Amino acid sequence: MHLADYLILAGYFALVLFIGIRLRKKVRTGEEFFLSGRNLPVWITGISYMAANLGSLELMGFVANGAKYGMFTNQLYWIGSIPAMLFAGLVMTPFMYRTKIRSVPEYLRLRYDEKTRTLNATGFAILTVLTSGINLYGLAIVFQVLFRWPVNASICMAAVTVLLYVTWGGLRASIFNEVLQFFFIVFGLFPLSIYALRAVGGLHGLSQRLPEMMLHTWKPVFHPESSPYGGGLFSVIVGLGFVVSFAYWSTDFLVMQRTFAARDLESAQKTPLLAAFAKALFPFFTVLPGLAALVVIPHQISGNYNLTLPLMLMHFYPAGLLGIGLTALMASFMSGMAGNVTAFNTVCTYDLYQTYIAPGRSDRHYLIVGKVATIAGVGISIGAAYLALHFTNMFDYWSLLSSIFIGTGFATFFLGILTKRVTGTGAFSGMLVGFAVAIGNYVLYERGIVHYGSLLEMDFMGGTWGFLANGATALLVSWGKEPRPDCELKGLVFSLRDKRQKVPTNWFKRPVALAVAVAVLTIALNIIFR
Repeated sequence: MHLADYLILAGYFALVLFIGIRLRKKVRTGEEFFLSGRNLPVWITGISYMAANLGSLELMGFVANGAKYGMFTNQLYWIGSIPAMLFAGLVMTPFMYRTKIRSVPEYLRLRYDEKTRTLNATGFAILTVLTSGINLYGLAIVFQVLFRWPVNASICMAAVTVLLYVTWGGLRASIFNEVLQFFFIVFGLFPLSIYALRAVGGLHGLSQRLPEMMLHTWKPVFHPESSPYGGGLFSVIVGLGFVVSFAYWSTDFLVMQRTFAARDLESAQKTPLLAAFAKALFPFFTVLPGLAALVVIPHQISGNYNLTLPLMLMHFYPAGLLGIGLTALMASFMSGMAGNVTAFNTVCTYDLYQTYIAPGRSDRHYLIVGKVATIAGVGISIGAAYLALHFTNMFDYWSLLSSIFIGTGFATFFLGILTKRVTGTGAFSGMLVGFAVAIGNYVLYERGIVHYGSLLEMDFMGGTWGFLANGATALLVSWGKEPRPDCELKGLVFSLRDKRQKVPTNWFKRPVALAVAVAVLTIALNIIFR
């Protein structure tokens, strides 16, 4: 690190705080703080939707996966993200946006009852602070490797920065900073892929120096016995491609909150579709450097894949460019943590505090509570950062959390939209059983009673078993019970949905056309890198 690198990094911190201060005067109501006033254009919400997912899990985690699992990591994008993002844009967003709900758990209150909403909100609140802690942990790793900073100092520095600009500017400050952070990430990591390709002799040189199974996207699925992932087609198509991914991209309030901030329904639908374009191309920024690290610095990353990205930056980047690369990493940490904190304060304020502690208070009261929840969320995130120390791959850790708290609960949303037969008691019972099955699957795996090809396969299958247990229990408990009348479920179930929507005159501006273009691109990439 040289003076130029430090100046770039310091400038980024100053710019982030400046945005928070400038937007502070625009946050006067609860809706402006929690949902940015629902008036943002699609290009901002689309980038924010993508950037909210670009925390340390995406950058450091997926680079680590590239080194650990090879090109199979592409599946996390092309099977584990794109289909679900299209589903979110075309199906889930209209349901959520039209109801004018303030959080995803609030849909469960409208569709089922209060206890189902509370259970989902509690699980999601736990997930957000644990995920926020992972982002803090990732930052601590980078600063320990590069500057020899103590872990505690790194965690506190990032936490205080996020706390300030989220408390000042709410979701609007978080979204504007996510747009800024997205461009920092792209420009900061693009040179690394170029450097890495040149160092290994291009794609041809890389293919000559790595095992064949590391260089295919689909081949490891059909030959699990000889691949690092170790899982078969069912775990990829059903576990990853449906349960885990559909649950995350269409029911995780962290990302869906960005669609709620859009100015109209069409913009809300296009938000995940626009983000899907960038998502399809992002393996170039993450998987490729991870593969190259196995050739360039194999001994340095042995035993701890989390270090892959910062070590590759140190290996290739000169002064000045290293500062930009570090700023990109810092941006990913800020983006991931801020997204989780804004989701946490909304769920805690509206789904828990307003419902059970102080209903019927003024908007100003809930705005203050939201800021207090922000402080609490950041404080809990600091403690949660130390839990991630026990995992050599932070994405494996997050996949475990996601499969338990999001994947299993997706059955409740899926059945709620699909059929009106499931009752509130059935939904609540199913979600409880789903959580228990997913946690039990992990405990049995850790004790060696059940076996999977890898921890990642266990995560996908744990979410699948929890999803199936949730759905089966909900249907069984609801069997023979009288469903709620149609008038109470209008707009909440697919068969009773509102079909009225203003459609753009030009076909290429319609959400469906955008979805088809993304699907064609994704299919082409799967064929090329099969």
